Amino acid sequence: MTQPDSPDRQAHPLLDLIISIAIPSVILMKLSGEARLGADGALLLALAFPLGWGLLELVRNRKLNWIALLGLVSVLLTGGIGLLKLDTQWLAIKEAAVPGVLGLAVLISTRTRYPLIRTLLYNPKVLNVARIQKQLEQRNLSEQFETRLQRATLWLSGTFFFSSAMNYGLARWIVVSPAGSEAFNAELGRMTLLSYPMIAIPSTLMMVAIFYFLWRTIHGMTGLRLEDILAQPGHGQRQH
Repeated sequence: MTQPDSPDRQAHPLLDLIISIAIPSVILMKLSGEARLGADGALLLALAFPLGWGLLELVRNRKLNWIALLGLVSVLLTGGIGLLKLDTQWLAIKEAAVPGVLGLAVLISTRTRYPLIRTLLYNPKVLNVARIQKQLEQRNLSEQFETRLQRATLWLSGTFFFSSAMNYGLARWIVVSPAGSEAFNAELGRMTLLSYPMIAIPSTLMMVAIFYFLWRTIHGMTGLRLEDILAQPGHGQRQH
């Protein structure tokens, strides 16, 4: 039997959304006044939620997730900009830099033997990679599949560059008050809330489109059904 508390825990998107976006946004917009927590106090409390949640996930999964680590660094940089009262243009730069770095990493990986799409989408936690590779080798289609995988990798980098440009534009548009002020915190909260419908949802739809492209490619080249392609929950590459 599969143990329910294996190191690779199931994701909880709604909980992630509440802890990383909703709660910090409400704190920044409602508790930044001097009569309450003050600008610095509210900023620290708001950042504590995504920071604490990210650290907890790293500890619970018992391994270093470089994407989660980049998110934690992003939170710390946001706190530093607010507490040190830096020019708000640095917030826009930081917001653009995080997905921009990911996009560059994915793009550079296309020149290596290990494109990052293998880490993000084409991996044993998502797909039954062993079974797919076996079918591709039997049909002598491994090289053609690698070409398609490279194409999907380029598209994946494009989703990160889209996020980078949108993050920069959103930050410059909304956050205009001096860092460390009550108004800055309120604007930061609004930016965080708006980033979900304006950036996260479109980026997710792009990722779904890439995954659909992968599924159609794999199905067309191997003849496997969707249930055969997807990894079995809790069993990685278990064969049927």
